[in-house]
Amino acid sequence: MTHQFIKNRDIILFGLQSWSSEIAFNLKDMAFELARENRVLFVNRALDRRTAIKNIFSGSKNEEYTGDGLEKITDRLWVFHPHITLESVNWSPFYFMFDYFNRINTRNLAGEIGKAVSGLGFSDCLLINDNDFFRGLYLGEFLGIGDTVFYLRDFLTLQPYFKKFGARCEKLMIEKARLVAANSMFLARYARQWNPNSVYIGQGFSRQNFPGGNPPEPEDLEKIPLPRIGYFGALTALRLDTDLIGFISEALPEMSIVLAGPVDNDFLKSSLTGRKNIFFLGPKKPEETESYLRHFTVCINPQKINPQTAGNYPRKIDEYLYCGKPVVATDTPAMELFREYVYLSRDRQEFIVNIRKAVEESRSPSEDRIRRKIEFARSHSWENSVGALGDAYFSLKKDSGEPRE
Repeated sequence: MTHQFIKNRDIILFGLQSWSSEIAFNLKDMAFELARENRVLFVNRALDRRTAIKNIFSGSKNEEYTGDGLEKITDRLWVFHPHITLESVNWSPFYFMFDYFNRINTRNLAGEIGKAVSGLGFSDCLLINDNDFFRGLYLGEFLGIGDTVFYLRDFLTLQPYFKKFGARCEKLMIEKARLVAANSMFLARYARQWNPNSVYIGQGFSRQNFPGGNPPEPEDLEKIPLPRIGYFGALTALRLDTDLIGFISEALPEMSIVLAGPVDNDFLKSSLTGRKNIFFLGPKKPEETESYLRHFTVCINPQKINPQTAGNYPRKIDEYLYCGKPVVATDTPAMELFREYVYLSRDRQEFIVNIRKAVEESRSPSEDRIRRKIEFARSHSWENSVGALGDAYFSLKKDSGEPRE
């Protein structure tokens, strides 16, 4: 596929996650891809006052950075660590108070970013905001950047932290962005309510974590009996159906349910812990992904069906398919893209039936089906996703009569 890639630009990436996060995330992958043809500044998440105080009382260390706060990753990619603590404004009782102090926070943050931009000699910047409709709402204005892209990849407004002011800020952010780029067709349609320049660009996954070959079986998997029904990723009660997992455990006592990934407190409160055929393996490094997936019999994604998961692009499905694994997943709108390659399940009983089918598939795999799975997953690359972003960006410039760079 031929794309119009954004090239020879100075790009600022701004979002909710920190560069040092142990969990792979989209903006970091996009940073490396964009830096192939552009100079890129990734702005690390600035600390807020509430978190700083909480860290002191919990004994956690607040990171401090000296000098200009710039960390060079490659010849074209830098991470900037802002020397600033923002006020915690989300707990304001009224929107006008939140908005007032949020503007002050953003002005101060923009001042810090401006120093880094000036130090690197960046000019005529493109700003890509990854889902941060609080801190990013006024960032383009304070930085003097009109070329803004809002990257929409999740329904954050449903999370408790964003419930009070999130819906209002997200709508405003979508309206004012020059372009909204969504990683699922569902979210692109959602954004078009307020901005007609909302497009689907797909996404990729971290191929560097899949060198191929035949990785050795991890030690903590060796003693777990086959067949192994595996999930690899964050275990959060907001997204995963713990009742469904429990039902699978009871309906298929002869199978091992393997859950590898960090666990949130609500998930731990479920009735899953202590069951004989459910194994919690804890957090894993991104580079360990393939070694676990290769030794699962079947891979699953037992999501809850709710607005939070409806448009959520299931990155792990690409990872599962890239390893050629039989996959069983909840049938959500975002999963429609994968229907040909995955056993989609509308209810508990169908999930059980499909797991049995998937186990049988693993016993007599079709080489042609495995090849098609791998090719499909390979097509979901960050190169194609960033290329689709460029296509949409230049189409918008053409429609507005602007010259292409």
